[in-house]
Amino acid sequence: MGRPPKERRVGYIPEVKFFKPVGIPKRELKEVSLTIEEVEAIRLKDKKGLTQQEASERMEVSRPTFQRILTEARKKITEALIEGKALKFRGGNYKFKPRCVKCGNDFTYKQRSGRQGWENKEVCPECD
Repeated sequence: MGRPPKERRVGYIPEVKFFKPVGIPKRELKEVSLTIEEVEAIRLKDKKGLTQQEASERMEVSRPTFQRILTEARKKITEALIEGKALKFRGGNYKFKPRCVKCGNDFTYKQRSGRQGWENKEVCPECD
């Protein structure tokens, strides 16, 4: 029996959890599920342009593990796009722990009332 999987650090959880092709009713669609850590791997590598080493350090996993997560995420996204399936973001084995972009320190979210009800606002303890 192998050891239990280590939680991956995630610094962003998407607000939108579902994408679907236009013109096909949701009830007729097949879905492809992406875990939150797969979304994070895509975000760090493809959106932010980090190297695999930098991204793996942010997620607190080894480089080969990061590569496996990234490869699986890209495979699922490709399947959804080519075969006209919906993408759903959910689940996984992660811990939500955001990091400040300016100074690199960990920070927490504070709740405040906004135009659309309660919003999460990032507050860094170092650079506020």
